[in-house]
Amino acid sequence: MTAMVIGADYLGKIEKKMREMGVTEIAHITGRNPGEIKRVSIPKSVDFVLVFTDYVNHNIAKVVKNHAKAQAVPLVYAKRSWCAVEHKLAGLGLR
Repeated sequence: MTAMVIGADYLGKIEKKMREMGVTEIAHITGRNPGEIKRVSIPKSVDFVLVFTDYVNHNIAKVVKNHAKAQAVPLVYAKRSWCAVEHKLAGLGLR
């Protein structure tokens, strides 16, 4: 399973925990800089997109939402804490 993560400067232990849940590949964009809006594109191989709500601005969240909707890719919003991420990913069937 492949994931795209938007937000946060680094993923820390969240990356390791996601791999333990079965995510084999993770693409990460920090989402902090306004110039990154132009570079946001969801690869075709992505199974879901995870957005850290406490690390992105509204414009990037809106662009990601529109891209995900156009490509029919599941979109998950969570705070940058493993507890929040784990709860949201369980809704996708990952455990």
